[in-house]
Amino acid sequence: MKIIWLGHGSFRIETNDLVLLVDPWLTGNPVLPEDQHEAAIAGATHLILTHAHFDHVADMLPLARKLGVPIVGQYDLMSYWNEHEHLDTVGFNKGGTVDLGGAALTMVPASHSSTFATEEGPKAAGSEVGYMLMAEGRTVYISGDTDIMADMDWMGDYYKPDIGILSAGGHFTMDMKGTAYAAKRYFDFKTVIPCHYKTFPILEQSAEALVDGLPGVEVIEPEVMVPITL
Repeated sequence: MKIIWLGHGSFRIETNDLVLLVDPWLTGNPVLPEDQHEAAIAGATHLILTHAHFDHVADMLPLARKLGVPIVGQYDLMSYWNEHEHLDTVGFNKGGTVDLGGAALTMVPASHSSTFATEEGPKAAGSEVGYMLMAEGRTVYISGDTDIMADMDWMGDYYKPDIGILSAGGHFTMDMKGTAYAAKRYFDFKTVIPCHYKTFPILEQSAEALVDGLPGVEVIEPEVMVPITL
């Protein structure tokens, strides 16, 4: 399994014969060079969405059309896009699991929001979620944008993820100290990869507090477009 950070909350995950793009944000992403955009999306088999904020959804519809691959996400928004945008979607909901043909993806709760801007103000677009990705005998918890939440207790106990891709930049999500607290209290991770940080000055710029808070856990500060092989 290869996990490749595309900056911010965006990832490319290669496992078995799948290439999963999680919240792929290309247009306007200040840390993903434009000359890397094609390499970031090459060979994609699925687009996976956690919620509808611009820094997660901005490129979702253009990429679905360009690549001809399905968008996987929360039922309400997927149904709307299928009907009104005529796109191939896989809609399901929290507690549900879908077979991606080489990996299983289970939707789990997150604590955030999921809206998009309109001339009349923000409109709700389904609900924010995270995922448990099961492949190659590993379970990866993709938190999406979230705060610490009590649901992490049963999620850690039930799914037992060994890898965590966790939002940790603060201001909009957990910060590094909060992420370390959640990881230590609710999970038994072997590896933690922070994200949703360093993109803007308002976000945390270092994972030092996360590293210090998780002794015995391999905390990998990802580098953009550099594969992490697990």
